Amino acid sequence: MSVNYASKYATAVDERFSTGSLTNGLVNSEYDWIGVSTVNVYSIPTSAMNDYSMSGTSRYGTPEELGNEAQEMTVAQDRSFTFTIDRKNYDDTMMTMEAGKALSRQLNEVIIPEIDTYRIAALVSGAPVGNVKTLATTKANAYEEFLAVQEILDDNEAPQVGRVVLCTPAFHNKIKLDEAFTKRGDMATQIAINGVVGEIDGVPCIKAPTKRFPKNVDFIITNAIVMPSPVKLQEYKIHTDAPGISGWLVEGRVRYDAFVLKEKAKAIGALLPSAEYEPARFSTLGTLLV
Repeated sequence: MSVNYASKYATAVDERFSTGSLTNGLVNSEYDWIGVSTVNVYSIPTSAMNDYSMSGTSRYGTPEELGNEAQEMTVAQDRSFTFTIDRKNYDDTMMTMEAGKALSRQLNEVIIPEIDTYRIAALVSGAPVGNVKTLATTKANAYEEFLAVQEILDDNEAPQVGRVVLCTPAFHNKIKLDEAFTKRGDMATQIAINGVVGEIDGVPCIKAPTKRFPKNVDFIITNAIVMPSPVKLQEYKIHTDAPGISGWLVEGRVRYDAFVLKEKAKAIGALLPSAEYEPARFSTLGTLLV
């Protein structure tokens, strides 16, 4: 990669914009991966109701032994990066190619967006087929379709407290133009705290860059109870004058994953404008059948 050498009058680096993590509030830390790479979660079924009998020896019904089902969650993503900054390039750019700032840039512009993208793809992939609506969104039906997904979650008895919607800028624009939404006391323009740009049907709305979504996803409604997402290892190193290098060697490694709990998956709802679902780089997550 070529290096642009500084002139005396240009001492500032033209920093790129970065959004930061948009999914940390959508995941939970209820499970502990310390010292292990795999955690098993057990779910216990319930028992069917019977009509009580006034006679016989099994008046409550025939007892059946409760079983259990285990969900194995193994951290699989093991990612790394490395780059060097030669001392000549550091000197001739008036010290703007500083290793610490370059590492911070790597975290904000590469690692955080990758983890966000992975988590969102996992949520969409983990949504039950019946919770996914497939319809092209317009400014005339955006609010209606949002309410339709909400209805599915309500019928699933998914908790209403804690719901969050993550949507693309395109969907956000369409719902802001939907008169069925704006004529019902839209409060979105009054809320702009920590990435929450408003509420839709009482659900906090977070607008995320389109590139962090899988292809053909308008929005996803979820709850933090649905997804544990461990970041098991974060290791970042800056070596000064490493063997064979005059300058700095920067290295980093991060292990992470995201899992949709089977017993909580019904709390996920999504709207896809097309049945073609492409989970971007993360094909190991599987495909969504609609």
